Amino acid sequence: MKKIKNILISQPRPLSDRNPYADMEANFGVACDFQQLIKIEGIGIREFREQHVYFEEYTAVIVSSRLGIDHFFRLCEEARYTVPQTMHYYCISEAVGNYLQKYIQYRKRKVFTAENNRFEDLLPAMFRRPNEKYLMVLSDVHNDDDLNMFAENNIKVQPAIMYRTVPIEWDENKPFDYDMIVLFTPSGVSALKKNFPNWEQGDTVIACFGSNTLAAVEENGWRADIKAPTPECPSITTAIKQYLEALEEQ
Repeated sequence: MKKIKNILISQPRPLSDRNPYADMEANFGVACDFQQLIKIEGIGIREFREQHVYFEEYTAVIVSSRLGIDHFFRLCEEARYTVPQTMHYYCISEAVGNYLQKYIQYRKRKVFTAENNRFEDLLPAMFRRPNEKYLMVLSDVHNDDDLNMFAENNIKVQPAIMYRTVPIEWDENKPFDYDMIVLFTPSGVSALKKNFPNWEQGDTVIACFGSNTLAAVEENGWRADIKAPTPECPSITTAIKQYLEALEEQ
């Protein structure tokens, strides 16, 4: 296996100096370069209205991220819609639910959070409110698994695209020469392909997190050398560390 000296991490640099990537740099003598390949842009109100979604028709919002909360309230403001205090919020996690305090007075009777980061956990609360009308905040890049799950349980949900993922153009003056590239999303894979359409992997190691990212890597004809999560490696940093340790043992 090729010796790894420099690694492209396609995420922002961690805020704290004490992080797993810093540990890798110290323990294995590698250099981590943090460069985002994608960015998030909010959908404008004019484009949003083309979806024929009207906030006043809904009594509840389903959100899977803090980003989704930000863009929901941004679009409400742009639409000059005052979110009623009676609005209910169904959140993928407690952390996402707590983030609502940035915009509303948090009350447990109107904020419902999933215990295990699965929207299925919210079904009992939804069944107790058969007259609820649901609006689900989505990115342009999403799968329909959750929407299908709601439909299978006879819960009508209106999807609404409120933000999109777009590739960041690579600085033409910055060399693209890495021994390992770490990818986290299918959008990141697409951005890499768009920036470097003729790039050939060769002996460059690709590490990918998530089954959808893995599928995108393989669809482009590339090889995924490091995969996470797995039972042995729940995080991508654990998987990379394991790979680097194997290199040192050669």
